[in-house]
Amino acid sequence: MAVPARTCGASRPGPARTALPWPGRGPRPGPGARRPPSGPPRPLLLLLPPLLLLPLFAAPGASAYSFPQQHTMQHWARRLEQEIDGVMRIFGGVQQLREIYKDNRNLFEVQENEPQKLVEKVAGDIESLLDRKVQALKRLADAAENFQKAHRWQDNIKEEDILYYDAKADAELDDPESEDVERGSKASTLRLDFVEDSNFKNKVNYSYTAVQIPTDIYKGSTVILNELNWTEALENVFIENRRQDPTLLWQVFGSATGVTRYYPATPWRAPKKIDLYDVRRRPWYIQGASSPKDMVIIVDVSGSVSGLTLKLMKTSVCEMLDTLSDDDYVNVASFNEKAQPVSCFTHLVQANVRNKKVFKEAVQGMVAKGTTGYKAGFEYAFDQLQNSNITRANCNKMIMMFTDGGEDRVQDVFEKYNWPNRTVRVFTFSVGQHNYDVTPLQWMACANKGYYFEIPSIGAIRINTQEYLDVLGRPMVLAGKEAKQVQWTNVYEDALGLGLVVTGTLPVFNLTQDGPGEKKNQLILGVMGIDVALNDIKRLTPNYTLGANGYVFAIDLNGYVLLHPNLKPQVSQGGGQEEGKLYRMGTPDFLPCLPQTTNFREPVTLDFLDAELEDENKEEIRRSMIDGNKGHKQIRTLVKSLDERYVDEVMRNYTWVPIRSTNYSLGLVLPPYSTFYLQANLSDQILQVKYFEFLLPSSFESEGHVFIAPREYCKDLNASDNNTEFLKNFIELMEKVTPDSKQCNNFLLHNLILDTGITQQLVERVWRDQDLNTYSLLAVFAATDGGITRVFPNKAADDWTENPEPFNASFYRRSLDNHGYVFKPPHQDALLRPLELENDTVGILVSTAVELSLGGRTLRPAVVGVKLDLEAWAEKFKVLASNRTHQDQPQKQCGPSSHCEMDCEVNNEDLLCVLIDDGGFLVLSNQNHQWDQVGRFFSEVDANLMLALYNNSFYTRKESYDYQAACAPQPPGNLGAAPRGVFVPTIADFLNLAWWTSAAAWSLFQQLLYGLIYHSWFQADPAEAEGNPEARESSCVMKQTQYYFGSVNASYNAIIDCGNCSRLFHAQRLTNTNLLFVVAEKPLCSQCEGGRLLQKETHSDGPEQCELVQRPRYRRGPHICFDYNATEDTSDCGRGASFPPSLGVLVSLQLLLLLGLPPRPQPQVHAHASRRV
Repeated sequence: MAVPARTCGASRPGPARTALPWPGRGPRPGPGARRPPSGPPRPLLLLLPPLLLLPLFAAPGASAYSFPQQHTMQHWARRLEQEIDGVMRIFGGVQQLREIYKDNRNLFEVQENEPQKLVEKVAGDIESLLDRKVQALKRLADAAENFQKAHRWQDNIKEEDILYYDAKADAELDDPESEDVERGSKASTLRLDFVEDSNFKNKVNYSYTAVQIPTDIYKGSTVILNELNWTEALENVFIENRRQDPTLLWQVFGSATGVTRYYPATPWRAPKKIDLYDVRRRPWYIQGASSPKDMVIIVDVSGSVSGLTLKLMKTSVCEMLDTLSDDDYVNVASFNEKAQPVSCFTHLVQANVRNKKVFKEAVQGMVAKGTTGYKAGFEYAFDQLQNSNITRANCNKMIMMFTDGGEDRVQDVFEKYNWPNRTVRVFTFSVGQHNYDVTPLQWMACANKGYYFEIPSIGAIRINTQEYLDVLGRPMVLAGKEAKQVQWTNVYEDALGLGLVVTGTLPVFNLTQDGPGEKKNQLILGVMGIDVALNDIKRLTPNYTLGANGYVFAIDLNGYVLLHPNLKPQVSQGGGQEEGKLYRMGTPDFLPCLPQTTNFREPVTLDFLDAELEDENKEEIRRSMIDGNKGHKQIRTLVKSLDERYVDEVMRNYTWVPIRSTNYSLGLVLPPYSTFYLQANLSDQILQVKYFEFLLPSSFESEGHVFIAPREYCKDLNASDNNTEFLKNFIELMEKVTPDSKQCNNFLLHNLILDTGITQQLVERVWRDQDLNTYSLLAVFAATDGGITRVFPNKAADDWTENPEPFNASFYRRSLDNHGYVFKPPHQDALLRPLELENDTVGILVSTAVELSLGGRTLRPAVVGVKLDLEAWAEKFKVLASNRTHQDQPQKQCGPSSHCEMDCEVNNEDLLCVLIDDGGFLVLSNQNHQWDQVGRFFSEVDANLMLALYNNSFYTRKESYDYQAACAPQPPGNLGAAPRGVFVPTIADFLNLAWWTSAAAWSLFQQLLYGLIYHSWFQADPAEAEGNPEARESSCVMKQTQYYFGSVNASYNAIIDCGNCSRLFHAQRLTNTNLLFVVAEKPLCSQCEGGRLLQKETHSDGPEQCELVQRPRYRRGPHICFDYNATEDTSDCGRGASFPPSLGVLVSLQLLLLLGLPPRPQPQVHAHASRRV
């Protein structure tokens, strides 16, 4: 019996409104339901068991119609399944392609991937590659030590006495790119010619080295000139190394004085702003110059620390943090009468990028108040270092104290915690211009094997926050050969344009003695480094025999990936993104952290568990690899699709071995279906020519358009992003060489030509004689492991947007991982305009893998599919989900006296019928106005219904973070144009003789120098130009959310209960597809508009760091530690220094500061989201 039609606000009668009581929580959800997760209020879902048929509820305005019963909707689902299967059997050609492969069985062999042998071979090849670099490093380090030992110091050396190539000389000219510029205009600079070298992606000169000297170091100083003098001899060693190993890339010596000498010579890549590159702050130098560190930074925030001094301290802490690597551990605290951490970190944490960001943000909140209490600060620091219940470096231990001065020496604290062994070094920093007695600060450092530094102004920060590394290097130097061990870095971006590299480092020691019988010198001369491009390591791994979803990866002791297909950081192109970003936290009139060099970014520290979707099995694999073990494990895991819209549950085989003589471990991942692969054997040259002709564009009209994967088939093949042009280049080359040529990859070429012939036979046997329009198909296609994608007919290629490399095409990889037919609607973003349904150009891909079984060996060498005409199939969908048996049958009329069930065609005004794929994206709908929304996440189409499907376990949500994204900067507020805090000496200072003889005057000059170059230190910058690429993007973290099918496979009905405005719906998975068939009443009321599921990638700060550090991921530090040597001489511990500049310079500076720096006009603020201040 039909129930009267419902109206908005009316209660729906009937037994479906009742359910078992759920104490205190209203009606209880039925079978298969789950309690909604916490978050926005959601409508309550009442589920009914599949076998309990719903009463016949009437549709509004049509009392003769009722909601279709379950068996009716199951019947529609079967019709949809049969239609899809029928079309794919006729046009997909899966069975026919299997037969074609079997008919051509004599043209290929089935090879096996043996994981253990493969991974051991690749690990051995990588070990050999790196070992050659190690030998070159050792030759360089030994030579450098001998050259310096033999060098005679010259006090009277002059700049014109030294001839070298200054890599930055060109950058100082007005037009460095002009061919007419005369190189080497300076007396001390060589004039060089350069040739383009593809290995370096740069113009180089193999006969000379180049020298880079930081901008804030005077090139004409005696120390620098002597350094240039003795390092010149390294040039011949660099050249000899390259003669022995032509594959060597950059060979670099980074000196402790800041000088960088590298080979081969190439002009320096000057950034748009001032070049602040200093080799001593590069990750590879820091790693090679000292052992891991446990560091506690304590900052005096007593009332006397205010204004510029406090700002200098904040900046100094930022710079100090930038001298730490992922092998180090750190915490930061402020103190006055008592000490407290500046952040949420209550103990030492790993000095990774994200933790350091938390510290940098937190120090900007420090406020000066109270009185100085050194005891509280040092006791807090020692307690931190003595905490053995946490993960830490367990090597160098140190306390860095920043203060404006004080009288207390806190000797009792040192006696209690640090004496007599003095295992913790104390470094003290006197910050700001003042007249306090610094003797207590000097004493603290000298009594605890540390060093005392002065930071009177901005210009002193960079140099004085990095020189502590010289002190930490003493035990290494005194250990001698024992400490001469090569270390390999994390992945980072090369400063000279090589892209992503790792660097082998080796410290260089000073072997001289101060005099006959004197103690051995304990200074580190610098670090020698040799780069290895990641692409060179990748070339040692199997490329195409592992299939589309197999890959090789490698990790280090921190669990960071060295190799991984998902390692895709946003590498800057000619201008930095992350390091060019200025931290504008805290007070708006001052930049708390110094601007970084605009070309060079942080090391790429992508954890293996962030590169993949984390689970317990992968945690075990990661731990085993870090421990240097071998292993093999088959796991069921989740993987993201290439377009990051879908998640698939798949089987994977993981095999791993350590790479000996390194800190790396290598892994191999193979799907079970990639155990075997095809290797073509086209010895018949006549057949080669025949198949090759099907690659010619002249054959496309009859045989379909062919896209070839842009692979490195031959050395002389010119690459191109345009596939038509790439095919043209390929054909031209093949007319000159044969597939068996030594300059070509015979495996790739033979497989490509074989697949060209095989796919052409598919056209001949299946596609050519079929009328695609009969079944409303826009195209049919086949893609193969060999790199062929054939699209038929030829005109369909005009609208083909898939990647021509099958291994990089999402439909190809997902089809291999999923059984049955995989639907892929066109990608739509909620912010973009709807699809344009004109000229029948919008299509839906349906693809499936071709599985072969040859002699008991199973493999999937190809994927075939069709492209459905969206509009035509939407109409067909309505007919299949209706009471008509075919499209030409008249629609069934339902009179007042007869009873009819609603269907998706006749009652489309009251009934919503949709097909949604396994990612939650709309594929087809019976609502014409929704056709242009095909491809959108269904929550954007019907949030209420998508939420119901999620709450009923039809979908499961997976959230993860992308740490390699690039984001547009957030629009800033108006910071105004007030001058920033600048120290200007007063008349009293001029009258104070002590001021003239202190470091403050020289510091003022440094401050002015930085300020004139970086005017933003003094004034707020106006909004940057909208077209400036540096203003458009910067590194960031993005939160990704994907949905995939849950555990529910049955067909059942449910009610979305929204008080007085409920909806019935039915959902059922379509067999052998990735589709969910949903039939629901259309919503008539707004009461059901509850929470909305989000799928779009969103900007995020990432997981809460304060919680993550409580459960740190497993890691191991370097195997060696040099933090103590009984013979260390600690007498050189910093006694303060002064620089008496000339009176005329100071008077000029004073007048310039007082009179020459007027406030800048107020910048105009524009309403453009991409602009920033």
